[in-house]
Amino acid sequence: MLRALAIDFNSFFASVEQQDRPELRGKPLIVVPVLAETTGSIAVSIEAKQFGLKRNVRVAEARQQCPGIIVVEARPELYIQYHRKLKEVVETLVHVKKIQSIDELECELSGDLAEPARALKLAEEIRQKIYQKVGRHLRCSIGIGPNWFIAKLASDLQKPDGLVLFDEADIPGKLLHIELGDFTGIGENMEKRLRAAGIDNVEKLYAASSARLRAVWGSVEGARFHDWLHGGVQEREAPRQSTIGHSHVLPPEKRNAPAALAVLHRLLQKAAMRLRHDQLYAGGLSLSVGYRDGTDWSADLRFNETQDTLHFTHVLNELWSRRPKSHQSLAPKQVGIILHQLLASALHTGDLFEGKKEETRSRLLGAVDTLNQTFGKNSVYFGGAHGATAYAPMRIAFTRIPDPEIEEIDAKRGRRLRPKKPAPTPPFEE
Repeated sequence: MLRALAIDFNSFFASVEQQDRPELRGKPLIVVPVLAETTGSIAVSIEAKQFGLKRNVRVAEARQQCPGIIVVEARPELYIQYHRKLKEVVETLVHVKKIQSIDELECELSGDLAEPARALKLAEEIRQKIYQKVGRHLRCSIGIGPNWFIAKLASDLQKPDGLVLFDEADIPGKLLHIELGDFTGIGENMEKRLRAAGIDNVEKLYAASSARLRAVWGSVEGARFHDWLHGGVQEREAPRQSTIGHSHVLPPEKRNAPAALAVLHRLLQKAAMRLRHDQLYAGGLSLSVGYRDGTDWSADLRFNETQDTLHFTHVLNELWSRRPKSHQSLAPKQVGIILHQLLASALHTGDLFEGKKEETRSRLLGAVDTLNQTFGKNSVYFGGAHGATAYAPMRIAFTRIPDPEIEEIDAKRGRRLRPKKPAPTPPFEE
């Protein structure tokens, strides 16, 4: 029985750039977080892949492999806009069960949509509606299967514009030619562990018992993998948010201690705003610094759970002061902060002696957040970030799609702190 349809938008960031900028269409390009020869690409266009370029390729290497390659600086907010529009279009045809990532959607098949012929027709309808409503250059591969795991595998087998269906009767026969590393959940290290256990092909993987795979994985994930591979529908437990953090590779002009600290304060204020938006409290802060010579240093401090940016600021400054003397003359290259020991607001108990202060500070910080959402990020900021407010822009991670309304500006507010009052109704005239 078919239950899942997976949509994988091919070379998503690069395809969005080509859709949005006609002059880039049909040309090899890479998308990078910053315009620098040493940075790695975060997306490679379909045309660039024909030259052997892969994600994470350095700009300088890309120029050597593909003379004339176009290098484009990432525009995260644009990619999120397209992601939302694509989801909206797909929802008109089939229920989107889960957003797996910014370029992957999991759709639920039921009723007549679970029949192979109807599912294949639906896939083509989705593709054509995307072309009509969003753009011809938003190409996608679609996989159909008895669960998300098999559907995801199917969507990866033919790119770009692929359409592959695996029914329960196709398992394991049509999977036997696939490499172990092609399965979601089998990375390089896990493949080594499987081979060490004598499982070196899909036939042996399929024949392995649930208990054996659990032993190889060293966790219940092995048992889940067994269930999925056999067409089961055991749901993966949604991971509980355990940290909020940001990191940033410093540009050359910021690779000194004062500038690095300012960037850290910018990262901290950004994380604290997300913390409050998610209605969480943090009871720990970790700081990390990577240096140009390859040296790394990190430190961590625990405290009573809070949402208070000023408290976090004092903790950050304390941790920064603990850097070893031998590190203080080194040039920092990358910095990061993580808020952890997270606690939901509903479970937070205010400090017995600081309750009034906490309430007042919470209203103040809420007002600061509202100002930044209304008039744009850094409209109001704490002084530690001075000189670094233009750094650490919004980034899209595989595990998180940011909200521009939080990290940049909420356009729906119309730059108004309060909703515009409706015009008074004119008096009735006879």
